Formats: sequence, structure tokens, C-alpha cells
Amino acid sequence: MRAKEFLSFFNIRSEMEDYEFIHSEIERGVVFRGTNLWILIFAIVVASIGLNMNSTAVIIGAMLISPLMGPINGMGYSLATYDFILFRKALKNFSFAVGASLVTSTLYFAVTPVSTAHSEILARTSPTIYDVLIALFGGLAGIVAISSKMKGNVIPGVAIATALMPPICTAGYGLATLQFYYFFGAMYLFTINAVFIGVSALFVCQFLRFPIRTIVDSDRRKRLNQYISIILTITIVPSVYFGYLLVQNEKFSQRAQMFIKEISITEGTYLLDQRLNLNNRNIDLIYSGYGLSEESRRNIKTKALLYQIDTSKIVINSGVNLSILDQNKQVFETEKDMLAKKLNVTEYMLQTSEKKVDSLLQIPVRGDMILKEIKPLYPQISSCSYSETFIYSDSIKSPQIPLVIMFSKKASLKNTDKQKIQDWLKSRLQNNDVRTLFQDELLDEQQIVISKG
Repeated sequence: MRAKEFLSFFNIRSEMEDYEFIHSEIERGVVFRGTNLWILIFAIVVASIGLNMNSTAVIIGAMLISPLMGPINGMGYSLATYDFILFRKALKNFSFAVGASLVTSTLYFAVTPVSTAHSEILARTSPTIYDVLIALFGGLAGIVAISSKMKGNVIPGVAIATALMPPICTAGYGLATLQFYYFFGAMYLFTINAVFIGVSALFVCQFLRFPIRTIVDSDRRKRLNQYISIILTITIVPSVYFGYLLVQNEKFSQRAQMFIKEISITEGTYLLDQRLNLNNRNIDLIYSGYGLSEESRRNIKTKALLYQIDTSKIVINSGVNLSILDQNKQVFETEKDMLAKKLNVTEYMLQTSEKKVDSLLQIPVRGDMILKEIKPLYPQISSCSYSETFIYSDSIKSPQIPLVIMFSKKASLKNTDKQKIQDWLKSRLQNNDVRTLFQDELLDEQQIVISKG
């Protein structure tokens, strides 16, 4: 394949709309009155509800119906074609749309009973260089789609990707709750999106050689380019810094998680809770029980050095440290309940084991006891055997039962005597499941009588 044929795949001029049609489409999208204004207000309310409910799906729906990109593309297009009348019109309508959006979102968050800053709000307060790239390439896709006859579903996708609605609504939340950190962070993100969508439109229109609408001398053109460069620099520099912080925080978080995993169990105590402060790189470790020895603390900080963590910013506490008890009351109560349950289980198992041990120790004693008590009544009994065993039937095991074997002289015990002895054993051992065997000493075969309760 020749180079010319290869480059033809990237040619978009053959699919372009007529320049006048594009101009009229952009000019119509700039206006914010009537239908466009009401759609914007409704979209702002929907986006605010989505942020309030922490619902991503609702926020995406609001972005799809928002007409905010119209005046932004209009500003980029008008600067590329030096149509200053259209630029002033687009800037005026854009300022009005931003004002209406802020008022609407502020009023919503002022009256809503739920004022918690969920993750969808927090995500719009710390813009980085990645947001710049999203706005830039999203804007490029948007203006190319506007200029092309084959628009497809690009415009809705660009509206979602560049996300103009959530930041302006988050700014309204900051105003309504007087949390200006949210306001300035969200407005900076909104500014990034607006500026780089506009710049994308400017670049594409110049690349596609849209016809110039006003004759401009070289000095004015130079000043205009300087203003654009200054605006871009002011917008992008903070985002680069915030992006750098984001990368460093992510690296620290990964190292800290690996470090925490390694020291989760130390000297018989386990890590009850940990808190990472990514801004100042602090790590608070809370261990169960009454704390660790000085040697264990030194070992923990030595391991931290392996993960390039500043040991001076590691704080090691114990679960009974009163200085942190109030902050972790719920955690400690949970630990207390857990330990109490473990203690109860341990005591139960200990009692059960003691009973088993006592039972084993009592086996020879019970045999001797039975013989001493029965022999005065039946002198013909010469000895006895006592044990505890199981009976199996079709792989089913019975509970443990006593088994007593009585040894006597030949034919010295009558059947009535044997029955009395059996009844006496049931009463004496307080167990109706006692099995009793009778054996004559002088016989090779056993005479077995089984007593079943």
C-alpha cells in the first residue's frame, strides 16, 4: 500500500458538511433562550439530583440532554474564523448559561434535605492533567463530528466524556453549603473542560481551513494568539501540578498498602485499624490489646524504610490508648465484643475439655466403686469391668454409653439377681442406657444379658 493510499484513510475533508451549513449549526447552538434555556435548567436539576443521590446513571442522563457545549464550540469556531461578532455573542450566552446553572444548582442544594458530599461530588473537586486530556480529545471528537456529514452518536458521547454538567452542579453545592473548597475545585474543572473544548474547536477549524469571516491585520492576530496562549498556560499549569500530586499519592498509597499488609500481625497482636493521609503522607496504625514492645515498634519502622516511607510520619497506637479511644470508639467496641465472644467460646471449650478429662479419670474409679458397693450385696461377684463405649448400627453411632461386665462363679447369680443388679446400675450411674454383661468365670462361653433402658 502506497503512502498516499494510507493517508487517504485519515482524510475527513471529503465527508465535511458545507461551510455555511456548519456555520449556521454552530450559530444556532450558541443561543440560550427559550427551549435551550429550559433544557439547560432541567438538565442542571437532573444532574444535581444525580450528585445528591450519588447516582452515576442519572448524572450521565443529565449530560446527554445538556446544551452547554453549543456556546463553547461557538467561541472556538469564531476565534478560528475571526468572527468577533459571533464570539461576543457566544461568550455572552455562555456567561448567562453558567450563571443560570450556578443559580439553579445552588437553589437545589439549598433546599434539599440531603447535604452529604458523596463520591460523585468529591470526584469533581480535584482536577488534574488527565482532565485536560479528556477535554482536549473529547472536544476534538465533538467539533469533527459537527463538521462531518457522518455524525453518528459522537455528540452524546462527547457530552458524557467532557462532563460539563457535574462540575457546575458541584460548584453550586459548594455555594449552597458554604464549602468554597468544593466551589473553586469544581469551577476549575469546569474551566478546564470549557477552555480545552473551545481550543479543540479552534484547532480543528483552522486545520480544516474554515473561511475567515472578518479581515484581521497581523498585529491583531498576533495579540489574539498571545491571549489564547496565556489562557491555556494559566489553565494547564495547575492541572499539571495536581496531576503530579495524584501520581505521587497513588504510588505512596500502593507502597503503604503493601507495608500495612506485612505488619498486620506483630508480636501476637493484630492491626485493628489504619488511616492513610495522602496529602501529608501520614500513617496511623492502631493495634489491638495493650500495644507493642519498643523492639516491635522499631522493627515496624525498619520495614517501612524498605517501602520508602518516612518513619517520622508513622504513628503506632494500641486499642486501649485513651488518646484515640474517642476517635475509634465504634472500632474498639467491635473489638471488645469480638474478644468477649472468643473468650466465651474458649471458656466453653475449656469446660468441655475438663469434663472429658474428668470423665476419663473417673472410669477406673467407677469400676472400683461399683465392685465395692455390689460385693457386700452379692458376694458371689468376684470382679467387674467398667468402660464407656459406642454402639454402631448401619454406620450410625450412638451416644457414648457405660458398659459394665460382672464376673461371678458358675451359676451363682439367678436371673432375678441379674435384673436387680441391672436396675441398681442404672440408678447408681444415673443412666438408663447402661449395658450390663454377666460372665461366669469357669465357662469358656459368655452368658450375656443386655439391659436396654
